[in-house]
Amino acid sequence: MPSPVRPAALVRPGALVLAAALVLTGCGAEVTSAGSGDGAAKAVGHYPVTIENCGEKKTYDAAPKRVVTNDVGITEIMFALGLEDRMAGYVMPDDKGDLDSVPWKDAYQKTKWLSKKTINKELVLDSRADLVFAGWNYGFNEAEGFTPAELERVGIGSYVLTESCRNGRDKARGVMPPLDALYVDLRNLGKLFDVEDRAEALIAAFQKQVAEAQAKAPKGADRPRVFLYDAGRDRPLTSGVYAGPHDIITKAGGDHVMKDLKDSWTTVGWETVVERDPEVIVINDYGDVSAEQKKEFLKSYPPLAGVSAIKHDRIVVLDYVELVESPRNPAAIASLAAQLRKLKG
Repeated sequence: MPSPVRPAALVRPGALVLAAALVLTGCGAEVTSAGSGDGAAKAVGHYPVTIENCGEKKTYDAAPKRVVTNDVGITEIMFALGLEDRMAGYVMPDDKGDLDSVPWKDAYQKTKWLSKKTINKELVLDSRADLVFAGWNYGFNEAEGFTPAELERVGIGSYVLTESCRNGRDKARGVMPPLDALYVDLRNLGKLFDVEDRAEALIAAFQKQVAEAQAKAPKGADRPRVFLYDAGRDRPLTSGVYAGPHDIITKAGGDHVMKDLKDSWTTVGWETVVERDPEVIVINDYGDVSAEQKKEFLKSYPPLAGVSAIKHDRIVVLDYVELVESPRNPAAIASLAAQLRKLKG
């Protein structure tokens, strides 16, 4: 989760169109399966492999066989690559939303839901995990003693979500543009699990989807100023330049008002929001506080009364899984671009 304490996340697909990903993850590309015929020979020849994750190079002699993932976006990165057979299970809050039209419905059904609570060392040990795929504040947390270093001490590997890589500014996160982070993770995992063709096909499909959305997005003077509201009343939690919403807003034709924040998910003061006068507010829909409750708070909070987005009731809702690093980011760009065109029309 973006913030240190993670409320429950929703996984409603809304109006997302993921036909390209469905085709790629449902058929066509084959995942090499170690231990069977030519696939086994290919896999043996592929290793060892070295990947760089958050600035650290790691070499693997074989593909992990029992991966535990934390949170929805991370889990769906594995599913998008067709790697559910390499998973021991996933950790995710109780409310995942309606999965009837989720592209990875079958993968969710086939993969064990290990816990609805916080991921921890005991859980991954009990699951006999050989790799944990999580991120800083998406599972990894020094305060809880759950870190890649601690897992290494008990013989369990880690892969850190690239969106969450720390950048040397205390515990600030983010080292590259958000969509690039998604593509880096797809390529790294493609190499690690010997499914590079599938990773490249997904990236190509996502890039095409983003390019098509950008072609139709507002441009120039028509680009509205956009603020991402995640949560918080005293101080709002929002997105800096390194969290998913930055690329989603920018490529959808918006001007992200917090683009100068060199962090991923972070807090700001309301006075900064008022000063930058967003014309559109995007609400991150998740947790115990509904999107409607967040909207009512924003509309009734006196300091925001003069903000353009509030005066003109220009508030858009996107789901959590669309905004954190996940295979749903490209479709979220298309969805937001369409909504921005409508609001400016």
